[in-house]
Amino acid sequence: MQTPSSSTGRRERNRLDKLERITAAARELFAARGVDEVTTQQVADLADVGSGTVFLYARSKSELLLLSQNAEYADALERGRIDEARALDPIDAIVAILRPVVECNRKHPANGRAYLRELVFGDASEPFHRAARELSEATGDLVVESLIRRTALERPTAEATGRIVAGIQLHAMATAGPDAAAADVVEEIRGQLAILLG
Repeated sequence: MQTPSSSTGRRERNRLDKLERITAAARELFAARGVDEVTTQQVADLADVGSGTVFLYARSKSELLLLSQNAEYADALERGRIDEARALDPIDAIVAILRPVVECNRKHPANGRAYLRELVFGDASEPFHRAARELSEATGDLVVESLIRRTALERPTAEATGRIVAGIQLHAMATAGPDAAAADVVEEIRGQLAILLG
């Protein structure tokens, strides 16, 4: 998230402050109650802004969910990048990339499913949807680069394999029951990767 600097104008600092408060309020409420149980008015109240102000930053509750979750997914992806560098074999490396993303998705399963639904079916013109797609693409890019470094796959084959891995990950996260632990989802992914890459 952007932080205002001393050279930022007052209007921009005010805008960034409101965005930060709205994001923090949405994250707190969604984590505590789940996206389905939270209204945009509740987010506005907790952020201490008008409800119309919330809609200046996010046009829908779905967009508000993406706004609040994208930063967490970006952090998860960075952890995956670091863990991948320490892995010893291709499957461990890919699991290292995907594990933090799965854990992020499973913190609140209903929110995780809603995030995936928006990622796949959401309005691509919305800025936070685009940011979510970019995070998904960056995950795929990490997988592809890992495959190229750790296997004999040429880039076109590694890219096709990376798309299959993305499908495996999406399917495993989307179909996991509400009580499934992140570790169970990761192990399902690992098993399918063993078939794909074994």
